[in-house]
Amino acid sequence: MECAQEHEECLVQTQMYSVERPIYNQELLQEQLHQKEKPSQPLSQRIAHSCRCTSKKAKSHLYSFLPILLWLPRYPVKAYLLGDIISGISTGVMQLPQGLAYALLAAVPPVFGLYSSFYPVFLYTFFGTSRHISIGTFAVISMMVGAVAVREVPDERFDILESNSTNSTEIRDDLRVQVAVTLALLSGIIQLCLGLLRFGFVAIYLTEPLVRGFTTAAAVHVFTSQLKYLLGVKTKRYSGALSVLYSIYAVFSNITDTNIAALVVGLTCIVLLLIGKEINVRFKNKLPVPIPMEIIVVIIGTGVSAGMNLSDTYGVHIVGNIPKGLRAPAIPDMGIIQQVFIDAIAIAIVGFSMAVSMAKIFALKHGYTVDGNQELIALGICNSVGSFFQSFPVTCSMSRSLVQESTGGKTQVAGTLSSIMVLLVIVAIGYLFEPLPQTVLAAIVMVNLKGMFKQFADIPHFWRTSKIELAIWVIAFLASVFLGLDYGLLTAVAFAMITIIYRTQSPQYRILGQIPNTDVYCDVDTYEEVKECPGIKIFQANASLYFANSELYLNALKKKTGVDPCAILAAKKKAQKRHAREMKQAAEFKKKAVLKLTSDVETSVKHEIANDELPLNGKFASADANAQDTSPDELEHFMEPMGKVHTLILDFTPVNFVDSVGAKTLKSVIKEYEEIGVGVYISGCSGPVVDDLTRLKFFEKSITRDLLFHSVHDAVLTCQLKAVSVSQAALNH
Repeated sequence: MECAQEHEECLVQTQMYSVERPIYNQELLQEQLHQKEKPSQPLSQRIAHSCRCTSKKAKSHLYSFLPILLWLPRYPVKAYLLGDIISGISTGVMQLPQGLAYALLAAVPPVFGLYSSFYPVFLYTFFGTSRHISIGTFAVISMMVGAVAVREVPDERFDILESNSTNSTEIRDDLRVQVAVTLALLSGIIQLCLGLLRFGFVAIYLTEPLVRGFTTAAAVHVFTSQLKYLLGVKTKRYSGALSVLYSIYAVFSNITDTNIAALVVGLTCIVLLLIGKEINVRFKNKLPVPIPMEIIVVIIGTGVSAGMNLSDTYGVHIVGNIPKGLRAPAIPDMGIIQQVFIDAIAIAIVGFSMAVSMAKIFALKHGYTVDGNQELIALGICNSVGSFFQSFPVTCSMSRSLVQESTGGKTQVAGTLSSIMVLLVIVAIGYLFEPLPQTVLAAIVMVNLKGMFKQFADIPHFWRTSKIELAIWVIAFLASVFLGLDYGLLTAVAFAMITIIYRTQSPQYRILGQIPNTDVYCDVDTYEEVKECPGIKIFQANASLYFANSELYLNALKKKTGVDPCAILAAKKKAQKRHAREMKQAAEFKKKAVLKLTSDVETSVKHEIANDELPLNGKFASADANAQDTSPDELEHFMEPMGKVHTLILDFTPVNFVDSVGAKTLKSVIKEYEEIGVGVYISGCSGPVVDDLTRLKFFEKSITRDLLFHSVHDAVLTCQLKAVSVSQAALNH
């Protein structure tokens, strides 16, 4: 087996190919190719065709809008049902405590976390294209919602810290619920509109380093917001810039008021959750399903709280009233749309980005595709419709999605089953969780942040791989921590776009050389075997040529090739002017000297001029000779490259587009180098780049398509043939 493998590797190494073809420039290539005739239709016909509705088109649109119609009729019950049931139950027991816990992050009563864990999950089954992600409450989005709710409805308005009035607390909670559901409606409408307009590509601007830095910062926000629940102290909730620092200061200022019972219960739950998660990771292959430590902790915490009456005896804050049954649909408060619109945009984009990223990971693993635009529509429907049933914004949960996939889930039937489990709690047994201590929910939230805090390991990774991506991660993290999640996200996106501009303005410039006896050209500074072709400079930049980098391109070209036409021409003109001036001075001096000659002093004057002043032998002659000698010396630095380089080839293989400024720069390059006798050719132009140059009227009488070559090797062979013909003509002459 090993011998066969070695033989195969040897064959791969020794395989060769031989091609015999003409040397192609753009003109010759176009002569041999014939463009396909594309029938053109009038605009009215194109509009009529796009608006024409056929049964096939209607069916296609219906299946695209409701993907469940495609997969549910073909659902293999025997192969998939058992796995979906187990996965649905496992995800459901995880969704229940997370719904309660993340409601605290959203600054709303816990029951609204249950609503958000039911309606959107059920709706996604019909409209989503991913088979494995778990839609519902998520820490980052809940934290963003909570920050807006606290900003719009601050604690100070109701004097919560000084008064224990139940009525004022209920009014505050109701107002915050209105903010949360209005955010859900707005973010859903935004996602729905973007999906219908086919704007699924917006997620690409949230690069992985940006999202990871942002979510790590969100984890810091979430962790600090849960400290007061873990310690059982009362502090106001902060939002906006420096809210993390204010929250930490407020907690430590009231550290002496720590409720020991709440702290003990919370720390015990954290230890149990960490142990359970470690067991699930280590024995993942041996356990049929992960141990549902979160629901176990909730049950134990509820039982202990009820049995020991922690609320009355020790003053431990509990979940409190959980209304039984579902609420009637209600229209969100439209009066606050203007105040929360920008926040809704940020929530919509972040929520979609996280959902589609997770969906694509599972799709790649299991061999199917997800439609980004349909995912926008699905999330938009989940959020906007859910808002009428008191649901706050949702997205994909990473931890639940991993559980749903790893426990054998095959389709969104698992998601439907998990939502039904939450529904049973809402309509039947929700009241059992009323004694649940809030410190238990804080413990669940904190432990679930473990995966996000692990993202700090990205820093050494990006340090080794990409400093620019490291900068994006760090800026996203710091901006989101100190400016708040909304302005932090905007800052991070702006910085990411600046890095794109920086990369295009700072491309890598190379001089290419040939691998001997091949048509392969590589960087001469990288490989020892690569040799430059005599008299030919091949210049390559790995960026497009446009207004932002055309000047940099021109400067790099002169520096890399060592041939600066402007400097050469300027030095040449300067030397010529100096030489002409010195010759004129010499002629005038000679004329004056001749006029002063007398017959009686002719011998002495001749002797004096011969030794000191005449241009041939005297001091002036010596100065003039030095002047004539210094001109070539002065030009030597500039003229030497011109004597060695007769052709310049611009490799446009990496170029994607050229704008009007780039085309003008290219024209000036060709004309400047022609003035000093250096020919310029362009190789590797793609079809769109040729079209750009044609549209910009780049080609004219002096610049024809003969300058464009199919490849670098075609251009090099043409230059070499021309050099040989010029040499032969010179010899014959």
